[in-house]
Amino acid sequence: MKISDIRIDYSLKSLDLNDVLPSPIEQFKIWLNEAIQAKVLEVNAMNLATVKEDGRPNSRIVLLKGVDTGLVFFTNYSSTKGIELEKNPYVSVTFFWAELERQVRIMGKVSKIKGEESDEYFFSRPFSSQIGAWVSPQSEAIEDREFLEKRDVALREKFDPDTIKRPMHWGGYRIDVSEVEFWQGRPSRLHDRILYTQTANGHWEKKRLAP
Repeated sequence: MKISDIRIDYSLKSLDLNDVLPSPIEQFKIWLNEAIQAKVLEVNAMNLATVKEDGRPNSRIVLLKGVDTGLVFFTNYSSTKGIELEKNPYVSVTFFWAELERQVRIMGKVSKIKGEESDEYFFSRPFSSQIGAWVSPQSEAIEDREFLEKRDVALREKFDPDTIKRPMHWGGYRIDVSEVEFWQGRPSRLHDRILYTQTANGHWEKKRLAP
């Protein structure tokens, strides 16, 4: 089969302006919970797009780790994404939940969360993941995998679960949301799209978009 012949006709659900809540964050929480209940694979995986110094987009998959006033994720601040966020804090993230024929696109501005918040999440992780945050000089060129394995051994000798600390180059970001689009697949490619945009006074306006 040719790639151009691959197509799926979506028909599970529908979406209307009357179906969604006034707040896109609260609406997102509902959809996320439904995706969790549906046992969607890697339900918290999101495509995070940043902007390179030359203006070109750069994206990768990261994991959502919290939803409060915004969306929270964690990474190495010295990584490629961390450097790009330092220079341009505006991002776009996309969730695609194929099992529910749904997509959510979110845009906003990131800021680092408080150190105490990063500590709380860091110490909730397994010890192997805590060590991993120390081991990897994320996004830097390395000679081979042995480099990582030797660092892993050395750091396991240096730290134990009672003495390890969060590295200062690792922590969380919160996305302050300014635009959200909820997309529900429908038959004949006539998909439902509801867009929320934030006004200057912080209120949310929503409208239906053509597919």
